[in-house]
Amino acid sequence: MANLSGMLKELKIERIRAEREVRRLDAAIAVLGKLAGRNHAGLTLERSPKRTMSAAGRRRIAAAQRARWAKWKAKHAKKAA
Repeated sequence: MANLSGMLKELKIERIRAEREVRRLDAAIAVLGKLAGRNHAGLTLERSPKRTMSAAGRRRIAAAQRARWAKWKAKHAKKAA
């Protein structure tokens, strides 16, 4: 039992060390995240507006995908039969 208590103590110490490491990594990630939107001069880069797709564009893409599936299914149905 003495060996188990020693192992438990070592595991608790390791957990504390790991928690400190995670906090250090979180801090580094936060710093890098703030710098991600900056250029080499330290100025913030402008973000492009979010792109949206028209309903007509979505319909064209959906129709093309349905056609691809129909072609695939027709090709593979012949092989299975």
